[in-house]
Amino acid sequence: MKAKIVHESSARLRVKLARPLSVREADLMQAWLSRESGAESVTVHERTGCVIFTFSPGGRDGCLAALGRFSFAAAETSVTLPGQSLRGINRAFAEKLVRKVLMKAAGTLFLPIPLRRARAAVHMLPFLRRGLSCIWRRRMKVELLDAISIGVSAFRGDFGTAGSVMFLLELGELLEEWTHKKSVAGLAESLSLNVDRVWRRGECGDELVPTAQIRPGDRVVIRAGGMVPVDGVVFSGEASGNQASLTGESIPVAKRPGGVVYAGTVVEEGECVVEVKQGLGESRYDRIVEMIERSEKLKSSTEARAASLADRLVPWTLAGSLLSLALTRNVQRAVSVLMVDFSCALKLAMPLAVLSAMGEAGRAHIPVKGGKFLGAVAEADTIVFDKTGTLTHACPRVARIDTFCGKGEEDMLRLAACLEEHFPHSMANAVVEEARRRGLTHEEYHSRVEYIVAHGVASTVSGIWALPEGKTERVLIGSAHFIFEDENCVVPEDERERFDALPAEYSQLHLAIDGRLAAVISISDPLRGEAREVLAALRQLGIKEAVMLTGDSPRTAEAAAKQLGVDTLRAGVLPSDKAEFVARRREEGRRVIMVGDGINDSPALSEADCGIAISDGAAIAREIADVTIAADSLWELVRLRRIAMALMARIQANYRFVIGFNAALIALGAAGILPPATSALLHNLSTLGVSLHSMSRLTEKD
Repeated sequence: MKAKIVHESSARLRVKLARPLSVREADLMQAWLSRESGAESVTVHERTGCVIFTFSPGGRDGCLAALGRFSFAAAETSVTLPGQSLRGINRAFAEKLVRKVLMKAAGTLFLPIPLRRARAAVHMLPFLRRGLSCIWRRRMKVELLDAISIGVSAFRGDFGTAGSVMFLLELGELLEEWTHKKSVAGLAESLSLNVDRVWRRGECGDELVPTAQIRPGDRVVIRAGGMVPVDGVVFSGEASGNQASLTGESIPVAKRPGGVVYAGTVVEEGECVVEVKQGLGESRYDRIVEMIERSEKLKSSTEARAASLADRLVPWTLAGSLLSLALTRNVQRAVSVLMVDFSCALKLAMPLAVLSAMGEAGRAHIPVKGGKFLGAVAEADTIVFDKTGTLTHACPRVARIDTFCGKGEEDMLRLAACLEEHFPHSMANAVVEEARRRGLTHEEYHSRVEYIVAHGVASTVSGIWALPEGKTERVLIGSAHFIFEDENCVVPEDERERFDALPAEYSQLHLAIDGRLAAVISISDPLRGEAREVLAALRQLGIKEAVMLTGDSPRTAEAAAKQLGVDTLRAGVLPSDKAEFVARRREEGRRVIMVGDGINDSPALSEADCGIAISDGAAIAREIADVTIAADSLWELVRLRRIAMALMARIQANYRFVIGFNAALIALGAAGILPPATSALLHNLSTLGVSLHSMSRLTEKD
């Protein structure tokens, strides 16, 4: 694509395109360049046709090369955009806001008084209708106070006050809707499938292809731990699917040939071939925005308390107005009290604060699935970590391969990679990457692959060795517990001494063929460099206990725990053990955060007050978790805790200000110091001010 550099510095590059872009074109370009350029951030401005790259030293050439390769046709086939565009939402609401302000200004400046009054009279009809609806339903809500205050002002001939009140109320509603839709769209985007490639079954076998290339009629293979990319019907195989995000069902649902599967659900057990019935962008998952808006997960306990308090205060405001009228016989004073209510600010500012906090977390690449989870993070006193892929480095490497029974090292690595590539996990990724680094290609020699949670992979193979025609061998890869205790495999007696001498500092995958150990793949899984400092920072922010749970051997786990400085260690645990540990802590009255990345962490993530998944972990972990953090740094946990604590502090400050300021307005109005117009103006301006403040950043930019 042709472009011109208009400004650059050592870490930033601004490029001008030949023409402005549409919203969709800008979204496509930004998504594609973010993935392909290697830049730290890419921002595309559609109106001006500018692209801004922020990059680390040496990244300039990569950004320019990616921009030169870009084409909209290629992006359409490789990029999957979310159902709603944040860019489009922002543009639409910005135009609405400008239009509303201009219309108000034009009416005030240019319309004669009779027309302004007529316009206000027509404008107030929806407010009066909502107030009458409250009376009809026998509900005391803020809409009733709004209707009475607007109606009384108009009845007294004060159409200026009535118009100002209506304008401020509508402006507040517009800003609330804007922030709400932005937060929901951002949340839906963070919950988007993020399935870049899928296994498509064809005449020549299974082929790994970009998700964007999937079309209706294609058949895709979904294995245990994998996410369904599109809606479809099970063509063959059997599996159990987790549909909680779409249907709310708490238990897995069995899927057999002819059964319908939905995009965004996760296969917990089994394997199936799905025939695609709808293309990308047409699936049921694209309606998740509507479900999020209805979901109670968006409502934090703080929001619920604010709404409840607001409703309880409405009758008191109305009673105060009537009492003022009875004592003073002054309609103006009574109306001044009526113009002020607590519920407007409470109901508006609190949800805005929560949604804005979720948006801020989302911009920091920490998507949160609901406001109540921010409250749980703020109140937590215990944090529980899985070890592998969470506290350890996100990209472990194969350190050594020891073979047995005369097997060849490259053959064993090729076979291990062939099996492990179907079930992404940090250790599995290390095996696949080592095979790729050595240039070892492999074919699908195995039959159906079975994943045994927290243990390993089982399959049968043929064609790798000179086996008699029709003969197959059972292959297992996984933990020592799985290989030797569950499957009763054995180590050749003449190689027992060499096996016992294997270094214990590495995490190990054991590969067995037909019941005999064939190889041990030792994986260097170094601790994250920032992990110890992150734990110290979390303690300063109020976390009292840091726990590490791992399936590793006690000796390996103890060495890691000593380096990290965790308070509690449990080694050799199974998924059920992790979940039971979290449940016990909660029964003791603790508020628990669980951080993990694998299929085996899913039960504990579900059990915790707030489950946090690593972004490059298993799909089912991300599905079950309440929060997702990026894989490159644990500092995002500290950032999340700070945002959550700042949110709680802001909400408490909002409570104090709203109640104090509005109580003062009521007192001044009842005393006759403030006229109704001034009371209404100050009340609505304070509500708008609190709301705008609630939408501001909670923490400083890093």
